[in-house]
Amino acid sequence: MSKALATRGDNTARGVIAGGASAILPGLGQLINGETDKALGVGVTAIVAGLGIWASLPVLGTAAAIVGGCTWLYGVADGYFTGKKK
Repeated sequence: MSKALATRGDNTARGVIAGGASAILPGLGQLINGETDKALGVGVTAIVAGLGIWASLPVLGTAAAIVGGCTWLYGVADGYFTGKKK
């Protein structure tokens, strides 16, 4: 039995739902696709990067912004393509 929350419908629609959810909250798209370990990793990385940006340290803040942006982009793309495959 699949642990995915979105199990019915068109493959593209499932990908859009998972990608959109991950765009709103990083890791949510992976959770919808049933990948709880990956969802936890993406979510924690986004939170830590967000705290680094919020701290506004000159060098660390910039690096955290880059990591946070890449994590967000990865979460959206992975949520979409994994949802579309299932």
